[in-house]
Amino acid sequence: MKILTVIGARPQFIKAAAVSRAIEEHNRKGMQPSISEVIVHTGQHYDHNMSDIFFEEMKIPRPNYSLGIGAASHGAMTGRMLEKIEEVLVQEKPDVVLVYGDTNSTLAGALAASKLSFPVAHVEAGLRSMNFRMPEEQNRILVDRISTWLFCPTDHAIQNLNNEGFSNFIGKQSNSPKVVNTGDVMCDAVRYYILHAKPSEKIHALIDNHKCFYLSTIHRAENTDDRNRLESIIKALDEIAADISVVLPLHPRTRNLLDEYGLFPKQIEIIEPVGYFDMLTLLSRCKAVFTDSGGLQKESYFLHKPCVTLRDETEWVELVTHGYNVLCGADKHRIIEAEKGFINSSIDWNSQLYGEGHAAAKIINEVIRGYLS
Repeated sequence: MKILTVIGARPQFIKAAAVSRAIEEHNRKGMQPSISEVIVHTGQHYDHNMSDIFFEEMKIPRPNYSLGIGAASHGAMTGRMLEKIEEVLVQEKPDVVLVYGDTNSTLAGALAASKLSFPVAHVEAGLRSMNFRMPEEQNRILVDRISTWLFCPTDHAIQNLNNEGFSNFIGKQSNSPKVVNTGDVMCDAVRYYILHAKPSEKIHALIDNHKCFYLSTIHRAENTDDRNRLESIIKALDEIAADISVVLPLHPRTRNLLDEYGLFPKQIEIIEPVGYFDMLTLLSRCKAVFTDSGGLQKESYFLHKPCVTLRDETEWVELVTHGYNVLCGADKHRIIEAEKGFINSSIDWNSQLYGEGHAAAKIINEVIRGYLS
């Protein structure tokens, strides 16, 4: 059985690592059918610290194909990916095409496979922010509509699909999609890698210099492309950092836009982008998180860190509902108030919103079941 995996961005490397380990474990035990995995890296994240380092430190199998498609407009990027992935699919003829999340790489991989009648498995299906202006939201919806397997991380994701009418035809025809709550592969990854994470000397020294600090990331276009939103966030973090250090591994694109806008943080401690192990170490040692990242919201929860989300909505609504996450958008005053109040409130971390850390094995078992049927 041949699985072709399409990845291109940091969160996808982490998720794919969990599934690749499940494939290796399946083969190591001599279970049938044996599985070969072909990995296609689109190149969507092309900076060393945003891409190559993840393969190095996480021991992810090296990509069989590196397409080298970097920054471009959404249309140009997706179109180039679609063309190149189609060429790989024609050559490899996989039994299943595995895509992750909501990036342009996800959409291009799913669309190319669907056009050629290869079954598509969407990991992290059913997520919705209800903000249809977001490219990620458009990608999620489109990929779910053309997928054979919809692997949902939560019951809420399944309910989203039901609300969109999936329950009306699932199981009623031979080619209807299979919807499964597998839990979240990010939970698998954090549980595994937190035991293996060894920080770099630079991050080790940074932590030694800070008894208490906050961790922040800013990269989403809704924040970075809007000067007023980005300025408001930076001013809030600067004010917070006057009392407690704020460490900000800065995405290259965000750094360029700060320079372009003439926004120069005064108190925030800006560092270069970090690998997954360094990020896990920072996350495990920080007091709380300020982020617009979807993945970091969950990683914060897994490691019991309060999360202030710098967005107006989130796909991970259960984190807000259960009091682990607070939405502040780009509002300076709400961000500062969250630091004063929410972060210091009492939080009960005794829940398992995303499964018990066996999502990857469930995904592989479901795909094998479909392959054999």
